[in-house]
Amino acid sequence: MSDGLNIAINAQIPPGRGFGGVEYVLVALVQALGQLDGPEQYTLITHWENADWLQPYIGPNQRTVPGPRPMERFGGSTPRALRPLAKRLHRMAVSFLGPEVLPRRPLVPVSDGFYEGLGCDVIHFPYQRFVICALPSIFNPHDLQHRHFPQFFGVEELLLRETIYTTACHHAHTVAVINEWVKGDVLRHYNPHPDKVQIIPLAVPSAPYPDPTPQKLAAVKAAYALPGVFMIYPAVTWPHKNHLRLLDALALLRDRGLRVNLICTGHQGEYYYDAIQPRLDALKLGEQVRFLGLVPAEDLRALYQLAQFLIHPTLFEASSSVIGEAWRDGLPVTCANVTALPDLVLDGAVLFDPYSVESMADAIRHMATDAHLRTTMHERGVRRLADFSWERSARAYRALYRRAAGRPLDAEEQHLLAWDWGRYPQREGE
Repeated sequence: MSDGLNIAINAQIPPGRGFGGVEYVLVALVQALGQLDGPEQYTLITHWENADWLQPYIGPNQRTVPGPRPMERFGGSTPRALRPLAKRLHRMAVSFLGPEVLPRRPLVPVSDGFYEGLGCDVIHFPYQRFVICALPSIFNPHDLQHRHFPQFFGVEELLLRETIYTTACHHAHTVAVINEWVKGDVLRHYNPHPDKVQIIPLAVPSAPYPDPTPQKLAAVKAAYALPGVFMIYPAVTWPHKNHLRLLDALALLRDRGLRVNLICTGHQGEYYYDAIQPRLDALKLGEQVRFLGLVPAEDLRALYQLAQFLIHPTLFEASSSVIGEAWRDGLPVTCANVTALPDLVLDGAVLFDPYSVESMADAIRHMATDAHLRTTMHERGVRRLADFSWERSARAYRALYRRAAGRPLDAEEQHLLAWDWGRYPQREGE
């Protein structure tokens, strides 16, 4: 590997406006790429309203450039040469969403030369936004939840996702995904050539705050009036996060003589007030279940370390930073056996059927009453976490950038792109 590349990375995320895990992953990838050796240079296209938000994380081989104002760069009409594509995308969206929800033709932004003028060889769109441009592009869809649970999305977001995903999965040079499950989902729903979809596993983003001190742990325990023993579930109160069945499982255990305390964190939206709070009241679980709402990140780290174990009963997850965070803080895990989660955890968690209250209750009972099981899950979780590395992920993405730009790959780069180390880890002694 002798020649360098100029790589553009789309980072036009308004910080702190609800992008959550996507923002943390983007920062972690930027940091890892900035620490690599080699002659590559990276141009980070940041949000026009806050162009310096990535500045604290960049390396010597990186620079930031403010992106265009959307209305200045992207007009309301489709360029003549792209009108056939727009009509085809419209027909695809109608077939999925139905004509009654498409009052106007959805558009994907088309570059007017801004992206091509950056002097880069390839561009990476690392989250669920895309721009049609002349540069070879890499697109990360992250997940296809809107295809599995469209009822959880508003019409505008469904329109946006379906139009962008359809365009990007066919226009991009490569669609990069985190695991085999997401690759299969992309192939089933958007039908790109299998060789176009590249698996690159990702590690857990670095903890933004240091390990909690004993004083911090005591302060958090007092501030939230925590019970002595509890399990934790950090999740926004969306329907697919499955809080209702979790409450039903706790009520079932209580009625059988086992009380397990639950602490939930995360934003509480309308569904919490419309469905979760009424179920909590009807089951009379108020004394053993607490919803804390959003908590500061440093408090969440303390909650992980104070909890007995983490439960993750979600109905859909392409991956899970929450499980990785729990492993990082030494917390044993029990989680749903759906979508990508079994491949993520391997033997590092107790699995259950999230659609079965009985199965979930059984997993909770085992975790709450079996100290040896918790110790085993803790040890396996720590080992599983070690299977992932941001340096390795960054080197794989660098190889992907080189391949997209038509550059030859050396043996190490070819190996990285051929190896799904998330599914097939190589561990010493195994």
